[in-house]
Amino acid sequence: MEPLPGQPPPAVPVAPSARAVFRETSAAGRTVEVPLAQLSVELGHFYPEDFHDGAGALAAHFRRIAPWAEHSSLGALVGAAGRPTRVSTCLLVDDYSEPDTLPPPGVVLPELIAAAGAHGLVIDYIARESACVENGRVPLARLVEKALIPDPPYGTNGSRPPVHETGWLCNGSRSVSTAEVPAMGGRTPWHPPAENAARRHSVFLDAELWTEEPGPEGRLWSCSFLAAVWQLLRLGLLRARGETVVNPVPVDLTDLPDGWADFPAIGRMTPRAAPFCAYRTFSALGTTYLPVEHAVRVILGQVGIDPAALASTVRRAAEEGLTVPAEPADRLTYLFLSR
Repeated sequence: MEPLPGQPPPAVPVAPSARAVFRETSAAGRTVEVPLAQLSVELGHFYPEDFHDGAGALAAHFRRIAPWAEHSSLGALVGAAGRPTRVSTCLLVDDYSEPDTLPPPGVVLPELIAAAGAHGLVIDYIARESACVENGRVPLARLVEKALIPDPPYGTNGSRPPVHETGWLCNGSRSVSTAEVPAMGGRTPWHPPAENAARRHSVFLDAELWTEEPGPEGRLWSCSFLAAVWQLLRLGLLRARGETVVNPVPVDLTDLPDGWADFPAIGRMTPRAAPFCAYRTFSALGTTYLPVEHAVRVILGQVGIDPAALASTVRRAAEEGLTVPAEPADRLTYLFLSR
């Protein structure tokens, strides 16, 4: 039986003779395949203050992005222009940076769904930003941090502590400091920062991924780093010991929890939604997110992704007649709109 579009292929039965082969458990990896839409459309990333200006502000946001989020116009983003496109929509609610100022789900979710619906948009999935730190089973932020493989610039000598100690990640060579000069020594000439693989001129970025905070909270992850985790979740590229970390849970709008901690990491808001994960992502955001997403692309370029998960999405897209770039950052598309 052929699998449905976007669904992973069924397991292939193993012959009895093949089952008699004994191996160490670490000798062969196993990577679960996840259901995939062709495109994941992010309809917004909302901070607590976005809900303080009333339903009018939310309606204005969805009114601006509605012309760009119609299914009929999204096929070109995945190379399926003129053909039906398997699309899921989602948005992210920031319950992480200032959780005490965020209204409860019973207030926020009906407002979001009504504002989107007024402009012909359907929200298939709503996720919590704190779930990008810990989804209840897996510490996702730590998982991605451990997978960071910094791109060292030419001439690196190891004098600067690694990203896992500093919490800073850049896309090239940092400028040379002239503040500390040995007594009676000559002045060290200043050198500008330089982007790796720059095209004629550099666009250098040094992104802060986290800070270590006193008290029980400990590490505070940056918006840029959690947005990178969010994009990897949407692309279906994160695995924990080969298992998927994406498990959307159906949400009953008539029985919403009192607090965000009791809301699913990823809530499925429509029963017949296309899969949450997708070959590509498209995010419609305000211009204030542009520097954040620049940092996201730098981070994704230096994360070691499960090669089986990467190869699987490329292969499965090809089976649908679609082309998917090998690099995760190249699977992201944006629309930035000013207020």
